[in-house]
Amino acid sequence: MRLLVTGAAGFIGSHYVRTMLDGGFPGYENARITALDKLTYAGNRTNLPADHPRLTFVQGDIRDLPLLLDLLPGHDAVVHFAAESHVDRSIEAAADFVSTNVGGTQNLLEACLRTGIGRIVHVSTDEVYGSITEGSWTEDWPLAPNTPYAASKAGSDLVARSYWKTHGLNLSITRCSNNYGPYQHPEKLIPLFITNLLEGEQVPLYGDGLNIREWLHVDDHCHGIQLVLEKGRAGEVYNIGGGNERTNVEITRTLLDLVGGDESMIRRVADRKGHDLRYSIDESKIRTELGYAPRTTFEAGIAATVAWYRDNPDWWKTVKHADRQA
Repeated sequence: MRLLVTGAAGFIGSHYVRTMLDGGFPGYENARITALDKLTYAGNRTNLPADHPRLTFVQGDIRDLPLLLDLLPGHDAVVHFAAESHVDRSIEAAADFVSTNVGGTQNLLEACLRTGIGRIVHVSTDEVYGSITEGSWTEDWPLAPNTPYAASKAGSDLVARSYWKTHGLNLSITRCSNNYGPYQHPEKLIPLFITNLLEGEQVPLYGDGLNIREWLHVDDHCHGIQLVLEKGRAGEVYNIGGGNERTNVEITRTLLDLVGGDESMIRRVADRKGHDLRYSIDESKIRTELGYAPRTTFEAGIAATVAWYRDNPDWWKTVKHADRQA
């Protein structure tokens, strides 16, 4: 078995690759991985083992069709993580998100079609659904993205669906809730707040802090993706969630308790444009069809995440303060 993993040096992609190389997915202990990543600010080569015998690293862009056509032959499957993913950045630079997330996905799928790739998983996000006041989104919920990032991911989902419907690609789509865990870039809420507190700095909390997100440990997410790769049906969408809904202020207070600090460490800032109030996904489909169940409780997962950042300052300080060191 040989897999191409795009965005493989990012937070979620690298966790997936490391798990597979460590034998964490039964039946794939001997799988070979080609890790493709452009190595933008969010991609980090040190997130992947340097010289693993089953890993080949290629620095490249999913928008480079000749590269993909050269790279893909001989692979059995593609797991597509590569994407611009930070909402705040999308508000300021939406064109980059459309180009990579929509155009890049189309380019990748065209290359898969031309080279006869047998299986594809397209990794997406619950943000494509918009915001929900009550209840939870099923996979059939209408897409109503509210930010340029979410719109670009919704566009990529529709492109992916079209390549299944039009060309018959054996492709499934996953949509996950908010991820957390080790190696996450410090621009995202949980690692930003952890690292700020470790440096004795206040944490910037948007608005009243009552926006609700559902949190999923990255390891549970990757195991869900693997289930979809192995057993998911072509043309289907699978929500992957953790069932842990928390307001942003609840997350903040949890981190204050774990890292050390009081309410004086919270700095209230003006709310973000288009800030969705609540995310919540119904994951019963992947549970029923594929046997998925998250294994990491939020309490254990967040404590382990804080411990990882506390124990790995060299990694996150290099990433967080890259602009200062340039």
